[in-house]
Amino acid sequence: MLLSGCLGSIDPDEVPGVYRNDKMGSELRLESDGTFAADNVTTDEQPADFHGTWEHVDNGAIGDFIYLTIEDDGLGLLAGIQLYPSGSDTVEFRPDPDGPPTPELTKVAAL
Repeated sequence: MLLSGCLGSIDPDEVPGVYRNDKMGSELRLESDGTFAADNVTTDEQPADFHGTWEHVDNGAIGDFIYLTIEDDGLGLLAGIQLYPSGSDTVEFRPDPDGPPTPELTKVAAL
């Protein structure tokens, strides 16, 4: 993921890849076809497995993010979640925009 300044601008062509947090045993695969799969990822309280589609959201001056649309009730009532860049090749979930971020996932391989 390419970041521009502190705004968190994302180059959508750089998004696909495998992101991991080895300490937590989490993995997120963002495929180039716009699908994703998350394994053992903590987004709020408990680690979960979920999948669906992703899209880049250009949020102007506020900063870009990746929106994950969750399929098959993977996170209960939560239908989607935002994924934010937190550094070069790192991302974090923000289930509550005003709450603390979850552990970071670091890109380990491009797809």
